[in-house]
Amino acid sequence: MIATRSWIRWRRFKSALGWTLSGAAFLALAVAMIQILFYVFAKGFKSLSFKLFAENTIGVGGGLKNAILGTLLLSGTAMILAALVGVAAGLYLSEYGEGRMASLTRFLSDVLVGVPSIVLGFVGYVTLTVWLKWRFSLAAGAITLAVLMLPYIVRSTELALRRVASGIRESAYALGCRDHQVVFKVLLKAAAPGIGTGILLALAISAGETAPLLYTAGWSNYGWSGRLIHEPVAYLTYVIWSFIGEPFHSAHALAYAAAFLITALILLINLIARLLIATSPHGNR
Repeated sequence: MIATRSWIRWRRFKSALGWTLSGAAFLALAVAMIQILFYVFAKGFKSLSFKLFAENTIGVGGGLKNAILGTLLLSGTAMILAALVGVAAGLYLSEYGEGRMASLTRFLSDVLVGVPSIVLGFVGYVTLTVWLKWRFSLAAGAITLAVLMLPYIVRSTELALRRVASGIRESAYALGCRDHQVVFKVLLKAAAPGIGTGILLALAISAGETAPLLYTAGWSNYGWSGRLIHEPVAYLTYVIWSFIGEPFHSAHALAYAAAFLITALILLINLIARLLIATSPHGNR
């Protein structure tokens, strides 16, 4: 009896210790995150001006018009490419993925998640920039970012389609719908919030990347002229990475403003993703 009570007290002590350490770790991370966000927003907000959005970067001064446009072009193009391939792959894995090809696709998707982004950037540099002779360009940077986003979209699409109630699929077949009608008019429509959430989260992950773009997009002080290849592109993360190390106040101001804009963009994307989850019929399950 005494041994049992001692064992129960020991279990309670371990449980209390675990919860205390977990709470302390969470509090430390939360305080650090709040301090970082406060610092970025305080410094960045002071650096905002009309000139920032109206002028291109000139050396380590000027504005961020070219970098803002380049970021939107790179992220938007990459999102479209990754969504087209990722949703198709996720659909295949969900509805027809039982053979070796499906296993290989899942394996490659899982491998891509663990590959460092700088490695993807180097592969993009070797294949797109050098071998295909595209040089630093929008196409090379967008395709590299799309590869980085791809596994997240594949997995989220597969899971979203699998979470659609089997009764919906069975009802569609009972009404005489064909396979392609069930897939495109019923399943994809029902899984759209989950798929959209996965695409947005992948976009948020890629929006903060610098290393892959250093190898593929390069940098330019000019605005994009409309060429997909043979023309480097500006982007906000380069400004943060490069300008913060310069000994000039104007460079630091641009770096803080770029950090503010990219952080606000990522927070906005995550907010939209959360709203999609909340409005999804499977969001509370």
